[in-house]
Amino acid sequence: MHTLANIFVGIVACLHIYFLILEMFLWTKPKGLKVFGNTLEKAQATAVLAANQGLYNGFLAAGLIWGLAHSIPEFSFQIKIYFLACVVIAGIYGAYTVNRKILFVQALPAIMAMILILI
Repeated sequence: MHTLANIFVGIVACLHIYFLILEMFLWTKPKGLKVFGNTLEKAQATAVLAANQGLYNGFLAAGLIWGLAHSIPEFSFQIKIYFLACVVIAGIYGAYTVNRKILFVQALPAIMAMILILI
């Protein structure tokens, strides 16, 4: 179960690296425009905000990777739970304020990882 939990934590970390790339580097590119349903004009006007948001997603990914890499199991557990909780809260807030789809794309995988870690 420990390995499966860590696989899910790794998936959540990879998702947040992907979000970082989308928001920091592809926001005004065709892929970013398509994923977020923006026009080029809106994307250009909000690019700085998106890059800031992408940076925060990178911090979440870094924290999860730190939790996976830490050699002390008890501290690794605490790091993973903390950063997964941050992801869940961000996902719930994003679903409430931006798009309900965020609940399934961001929060649900983190909730699944948390459950696997806790059992």
